[in-house]
Amino acid sequence: MSQDVNEPEAEALAPQLLPLDQWHRARGGRMVAFAGYEMPVQYEGIMAEHLWTREHAGLFDVSHMGQLLFSGPEVDAQLETLLPGDIKGLTPGRMRYSLLLADNGGIHDDLMVTRLGDENAFEIESGAFYMVVNGATKWDDLGVLREALPDAISINHLDEQALLALQGPEAVTALERVVPGVASLVFMTAAAFEWQGNSLWVSRSGYTGEDGFEISIPGDVVEAFAEALCAQPEVKPIGLGARDSLRLEAGLPLYGHDLDLETNPVVADLGFALSKRRREEGGFPGAEAILADRASGPATKRVGLIVEGRQPVREGATVVDDGGAEIGKVTSGGFAPSVQKPIAMAYVPAALAVAGTRLTLSQRGKTHSAEVASMPFVPHRYVRKGA
Repeated sequence: MSQDVNEPEAEALAPQLLPLDQWHRARGGRMVAFAGYEMPVQYEGIMAEHLWTREHAGLFDVSHMGQLLFSGPEVDAQLETLLPGDIKGLTPGRMRYSLLLADNGGIHDDLMVTRLGDENAFEIESGAFYMVVNGATKWDDLGVLREALPDAISINHLDEQALLALQGPEAVTALERVVPGVASLVFMTAAAFEWQGNSLWVSRSGYTGEDGFEISIPGDVVEAFAEALCAQPEVKPIGLGARDSLRLEAGLPLYGHDLDLETNPVVADLGFALSKRRREEGGFPGAEAILADRASGPATKRVGLIVEGRQPVREGATVVDDGGAEIGKVTSGGFAPSVQKPIAMAYVPAALAVAGTRLTLSQRGKTHSAEVASMPFVPHRYVRKGA
């Protein structure tokens, strides 16, 4: 069941519970408050869960994220007034990473958007769009979208749908046993499937850098489905801690940390999200400033860092010059289990954003040496068309 966001809705003050809340607890999940929900941060340990996902298949509960449907006249053109991607060019079952932009070119959120065809899991007309937004920003996103889009565009929040991510090199083997046919998907495609009479919307995508899938499923059957997946020898449940270390190794930014309203797509090194036609035509929020930065080069840029030693450098640390003055900031950081080194993301002056550049980081009064590194830190293993 979906909820039309024309109706007023207030976010609960107390953390909400995921449909799988008791399932996580029964499996030993240590629950923490995150993005307005109680979520599992780990089960057996972040390092073990991280490496299991890199080698086998990890099951992540991402039901806190916002799942939205958009329909109405010229809905693709209307979405292009807010997103810089080529939404009109999407064919049914194709998806695209994009950005919800503010008038100054800053980023309200990063998201995935998919055009639906005749056969979809949501009982909505062909040509509608399915969007997944971040859990921590979904209520603000809904407000921005509803205010900016015409009333003729319907926005439905799929608040009774759960969302799971199955990630890792053995994800396709495990999921194919449970949902035959999913192996036909390639990276950034999606389709409707069925499991025990229930409609699923499955995309070959994720945020770990590994091959994998995201599965939208009715919340009232997600526990049985999660059990079916974890009955496969390749699959273990994985918590938020490993999800963060995996995406960091993959060089993928996290909204609210590496991206915000003061960061535009060029500064964030997300220029690929500016589709060629849109760069030529403009017409998206902040286009003038974004395209000017693209043409002349931004003053600062998001980079990857490899930190010397074993001590991780965390978000909030600063990049300093020889005199100790702040010239940049670390936005994500931690120990990378697959790399066996501390790594980080930071914003630095563009002149320093060159692989091999030596930098000094300051954290809690101590300095650390680091080197700018190309991202991803661990190669992506997406299964693309023709592979």
